[in-house]
Amino acid sequence: MSTPDPSEMTELRAAKHAAERAAQIIQHYYNAAFDIETKSDRSPVTIADREAETAIREVLLQAFPDYGFYGEEFGEVQGDASNVWLVDPLDGTKSFVRRYPFVSTQIALWRDGRSDVGVSSAPLFDEIACAVRSGGAFLNDEPMQVSDVGSLRDATLSAGNLGTLARSAAWQAYGELVSEVHRIRGYGDFYHYHLLAAGKIDVVVESDVNILDIAALQVIVEEAGGRFTDLCGRAVTRETTSVLATNGHLHDQVLGRLKAFSG
Repeated sequence: MSTPDPSEMTELRAAKHAAERAAQIIQHYYNAAFDIETKSDRSPVTIADREAETAIREVLLQAFPDYGFYGEEFGEVQGDASNVWLVDPLDGTKSFVRRYPFVSTQIALWRDGRSDVGVSSAPLFDEIACAVRSGGAFLNDEPMQVSDVGSLRDATLSAGNLGTLARSAAWQAYGELVSEVHRIRGYGDFYHYHLLAAGKIDVVVESDVNILDIAALQVIVEEAGGRFTDLCGRAVTRETTSVLATNGHLHDQVLGRLKAFSG
C-alpha cells in the first residue's frame, strides 16, 4: 500500500488511508496469539487496538496537524476544537478476542457539533463504508441508498446493545414494536448500520453506545438518505448513548412507540 503525500490528502482520503493502515493490523492479529488486558470499565483491550490507534493517529495528524484527535485507547490530543477526529480503532474488541468477525474501525471528523466525514472499515468483511456531508454515502465505492419501506409490518429491525432499554419503562413498548415488524435481527456493531444505509434493513435500535461507536455511522446513514437520532428523537451529540437509525420513513412511527424511553 503506497503512502499518499499528506499535503495532497483530503479529509476523506486521509481517513480512508488511516483505516487501511488499521485494517492491516487487525487482519494480522485476528488469527494470532495475543494477550488480553481488562480496562477499568471491564472491557477488553489488545495490542491490535493500541497499534491500530497509533497508526491512525500518525496518518491523520500528519495530514492535518492542527486538528484535534480523540481515540478510544489513548484519549485526546489537543488541537483545533472545531475539528476533532473521533476514532475507535477496533470497535468490537469483545468479538475480536472471541474470533468472530463483527469488528471495525470507526473514524469520524467532528466539526462544529456534528460528524462531517465518516469512514467505517470492516476488514474481515472486506467492506469500507464512507461519507462526506452533502457528498453521498458509498460502500466499496458504490453509492448507498436506504430502503423505501414505509410500514412497520414490512420492516426489518436490528437491535444492538439494549441493557438500558431493557431496564426502562419503554421495554414493554419495545416488545410490542418487535411484534409489529416483519422481521427482527441482531446484527449489532457496525454491520446493521451498513445494511441500513444499503437499503437491506430498515430500523436499528441501540441503547448503550458512545460517540466513538456511532459518529462515522451517523453521517453514512444520513448521506444514504436515512435518519439518525437518539431513542428520544434528539440530535446526536458527543454525549449521546442511544441510537434510533432508520430509513427515514419509519422514524416517527418507531419514536412514537418508544416514547416512554428517557435515557
